[in-house]
Amino acid sequence: MALDLPLSQLLPADWREGRFLGRIATQAGPTPILVEGGIAYDMSRVAPTVAQLVERLPLNAADGVALGSLDALADPLLSPIDLQCVKAAGVTFATSTLERVIEERARGDAGKALEIRARIEERVGGSIRSVVPGSVEAEALKELLIADGLWSQYLEVAIGPYAEVFTKAPVLATVGALEQIGVRSDSTWNNPEPEVVLLVNAAGQAVGATLGNDVNLRDMEGRSALLLGKAKDNNASCALGPLVRLFDDGFTIDDVRNAEVELLIEGPEGYRLEGHSSMNQISRDPLDLVAQTLSEHQYPDGFVLFLGTLFAPTQDRDHEGRGFTHKVGDVVSIATPRLGRLVNEVVTSKDAAPWTTGIAALYANLASRGLLGAAA
Repeated sequence: MALDLPLSQLLPADWREGRFLGRIATQAGPTPILVEGGIAYDMSRVAPTVAQLVERLPLNAADGVALGSLDALADPLLSPIDLQCVKAAGVTFATSTLERVIEERARGDAGKALEIRARIEERVGGSIRSVVPGSVEAEALKELLIADGLWSQYLEVAIGPYAEVFTKAPVLATVGALEQIGVRSDSTWNNPEPEVVLLVNAAGQAVGATLGNDVNLRDMEGRSALLLGKAKDNNASCALGPLVRLFDDGFTIDDVRNAEVELLIEGPEGYRLEGHSSMNQISRDPLDLVAQTLSEHQYPDGFVLFLGTLFAPTQDRDHEGRGFTHKVGDVVSIATPRLGRLVNEVVTSKDAAPWTTGIAALYANLASRGLLGAAA
């Protein structure tokens, strides 16, 4: 564990009222839990994985084994998902869209960003904030930008008919709250991406939400969009948690649409950066992003979908005009009242705990515990 914080500091303000899914690291192995009425229940005998539990919703807590009050759990939280695919939508907010264009124009050089930012913002900032992706107005704006020599592949997915949806991490590779999060050791320009993340079942229905950190390497992706995989998928580079809040009468997709996400970065040298992301500024509806993910594809174990971020830090850290980049030892906190607080400490991907529990290892563990007959 990278941090030593009580679980109570990570929980939503109304954690005793909501229903949540998650996983804990017991001595026997990873164990799915249901939280209802503030009590955590071991659901491994109902279904040995979160992916299988999701397909059994609505769940009956009485079918599980009560572990006690959630805030008093002795076992640490893991990432709240397991067999789900990990998908992410990019450039879904105007501000972060412009930052992607800036990265592209700067070819990944943070020192060039300030001048380019001013020029791009002056020319397209207002237009891109008001246009509806895929609309007639968006197409007209595209033609104007092409004529001005300002068109970009990022603007294509920001205002065109098709969203950017990519695979962020392999199955089982995500880390949870209080675990270390990794940044490539050869990256010199990077940042966290605080996001709301939807949990979607095999039928394509959004059943809940959690918080996520889709770590971004601005220098890598800025050099070439073909480096997206190198920029996004590295050891420990994707955090989720603390728990998935299930949709019910008290928490719906409208709570996601209107969520206010807070970001805090505390550096080892005393540096402090605060950010704020309003989900109501998203350019595409969350359920439209789910539908685009499902277009001509199936996910029999379900998936999670990062919805993108408004936050793109430009506050200088060490050098004027070079903006923000991570340092080893940064503590990143992402929070919203209904989903809780996701906290991780930054290390390099080389130094983060290696990912060793893949699908084969998980099923070997479940078999040794006699759990594979728990769900078909």
